[in-house]
Order: sequence, then structure tokens, then C-alpha cells
Amino acid sequence: MKKNNALFFAIGLSVLVSNVFGLSFPLKEGRFDIEKDLLLVQMDCKTDVDDIHTAAAFFTLMSHPDFSKINYYPVAGTYGIQEGLYVSPNEVLNLAFGSKWADAHEDADRALKVVLKKAMKTLKSGGDVWIAEAGQSDFTARLVRELQIARPDLNLRERIHVVQHSNWNEEVTSKSSLEFIKATIDYHKIPDGNAVGNGTPGFRTPGYSQWKSEISNSKLRSVWDLAVEIGLKYNGVEGRYNNNAIEENGLDFSDLSEVCWILGLEEIKDTEEFFRRYAY
Repeated sequence: MKKNNALFFAIGLSVLVSNVFGLSFPLKEGRFDIEKDLLLVQMDCKTDVDDIHTAAAFFTLMSHPDFSKINYYPVAGTYGIQEGLYVSPNEVLNLAFGSKWADAHEDADRALKVVLKKAMKTLKSGGDVWIAEAGQSDFTARLVRELQIARPDLNLRERIHVVQHSNWNEEVTSKSSLEFIKATIDYHKIPDGNAVGNGTPGFRTPGYSQWKSEISNSKLRSVWDLAVEIGLKYNGVEGRYNNNAIEENGLDFSDLSEVCWILGLEEIKDTEEFFRRYAY
């Protein structure tokens, strides 16, 4: 009984310290294996500018010491069948990640080859592939079909995990692609990251500008300054989706809720808590 009381006290103290000082703690067990797994963040960037903010938020998270050992790779231009103009994230991705990302908008075949190679390496070494679907699943379907050919010995339902949070993203994925991945791999639909209090973080916040006072690192500040600038420049322009949160000088990186779920960080409440924890 005394051991249990001590455990409960330690857990409570950890939560208290986290809430008061904005500290974070190691990954939870049971999902992403930081020693072996690969994290893909696939952004459609069409036609909502929210993925520009998502790229900056993902860079923020990956720059934090808690996640410095994660094997990750962003992919841009992984859109489905939706119409409308693309919002290029290239400037933000280049500034944040250098050459460590793939451009499926410019060359989908080349991007697929790069991602396939990384996935194959991870699977061969015993790791799993986790895909944060910050967009549609058509690119994922192409990847999975290639993996079926290359590794027919593998049970892909046990080794490939897709996380989706948006009904709209599913609706503008081609029907055949969505049905295929749901039938073939481990598919998770989580509560929408645009809302607060539904079991995942709510990262869509109109009028939120406090991030400016939370960030002191010059590189991180430059990435966010650029992301916000590009978001405002293209939001609602030439028929693109008009994101009200961004129009009201706020932030929308709702797709990062999937990354948080994969990493066991779904207890983060909202945008404010995210910056309090991980900005530096």
C-alpha cells in the first residue's frame, strides 16, 4: 500500500511540475518506439494554409531535447482529389529542415522513392512506420502498395500505422485509396485537432499571438515568422480556403494533433500549452 501511495504521489508531482513550469516528459510506452520507428508527417498544403503552421509546429517539437532522437521525415504535397490551388511550404521547410524533406507536389514519383527507401530501412531493422496524415491518404496508398510488392512477407497491418483526424481529409481522399489503406494497414481516426477538449490537443486558435513572447531561439522565431507571413499572404487568396483563425491573426496547426497522439502527448490541451511546453 505504501508503494502505491508513493507511486501516486510521484505521478501527481510530475503533473503538477508540468502544469506549473511547462516541462515535458519522456514518451509514453505503447505507441511510437523512439529507438526503432519512423515518423512521417505528410502535408497536403492544398488549399488550406494550416499546413504551413503545422510545419513550423512540427519543427518546434522536433527541436525539443525530448524528441531529438526521433527518426522523422516531412513530405509536402500529399494531396488527394480536392480542387484548388496549392500553398507552397518550401520556404518554411527549407528553413526548418534543410534538405530533410520530400516534395511530392513537384515530383511525386521521386518523393515516393525517397520515402519508400526510408520505410524499407526502418522495417528491415525491426521498426514500425507511423504516418501523421496531415492531408489525404492517396500518397500513403501508393507507398503501401509499393511495400506490398517489396515486402510480401510482412504483415503491414502490424507495421504501418496511419493517424487521421479530419473528416474532410477522408472525404477528399479517393475512395479506392481510403478503402485500400483501411483494409490493409493499421488505421486510426482520432478526434479533430481543430477543437479543444475532445481527447486530443486543439491547435486552432483565432487571435493567438502570445507565441511571440514564448520563443527566444532565433532560428525557431525565424521559422514561425515566415510561416505566419506565408499563411497570411495566401489565406483565402485566389479561391483557396479562407481559414478564419489565421485571418484573425491566430494560428492553426491542427494537423499536429496526430503527431501528438502518436508520441503520447494527447493530454496537451491547446495552442497555449503547446508553446508553454515546447517553445524555447
